[in-house]
Amino acid sequence: MAEPLALETSGLTKVYGSGHTEVIAMRDASMRVRRGEVVALLGPSGAGKSTFLLCVGLINAPTRGRVTIGGRLMQDGSRSLGDLRRFRREHIGFVFQKSNLIPFLSAVENVQVVGELIGKSSSVAKRRAMELLDALGVGRRALNMPTQLSGGEQQRVTVARALANQPSLILADEPTAALDSVRGRQVMELFRDVAHRHGTGIIVVTHDHRALDVFDTIYEMEDGVLKPATPATTPPQRTATH
Repeated sequence: MAEPLALETSGLTKVYGSGHTEVIAMRDASMRVRRGEVVALLGPSGAGKSTFLLCVGLINAPTRGRVTIGGRLMQDGSRSLGDLRRFRREHIGFVFQKSNLIPFLSAVENVQVVGELIGKSSSVAKRRAMELLDALGVGRRALNMPTQLSGGEQQRVTVARALANQPSLILADEPTAALDSVRGRQVMELFRDVAHRHGTGIIVVTHDHRALDVFDTIYEMEDGVLKPATPATTPPQRTATH
């Protein structure tokens, strides 16, 4: 039996307002992300990329359409807010443009707290946090506070935090926008390695076209419409599928 997809969306539509004030922010967006696949989502500001992530991340409900994560139908109007919140906490990881690390916690504590929130004991959560920090190359900085870390190190800690709940899916919104090109590429390569090593599906919203060769699949979004990338956008050594 085939392993469930990390993510499948079907006909995802988001409408704000009604009547003459109606705005269609996203129209019939469909995407399939395999476990272990890292996907780039490109598009200009206002194209609907953040709306897509908010619906896929179970933060905003779509007006129409379905979101299935790890084989479980989650977003079709039938789930309670409590169910969605619990599932999000246990099965989805988030990485944003800013690291949003808790300033008064050390690197390891920032990762450990996620495990504790989903019911792991302090010792188990800390052990998992240290394993992740070591695997991502920042284990030696585990006791440092966020302000003592470089921008690249902070994002690595953020990725570790996103992995702490062993998610089916990680959603990253412009995670390299505050980094220079070298560190930005390192973070993109980190996402690829994390996806392949942990079997996690990862979607990265990015404006940075310099690292597109890192991705397995590339989508574009414009005026709320999602589609596979055009050949001109897709790097030559990889081919967009779906």
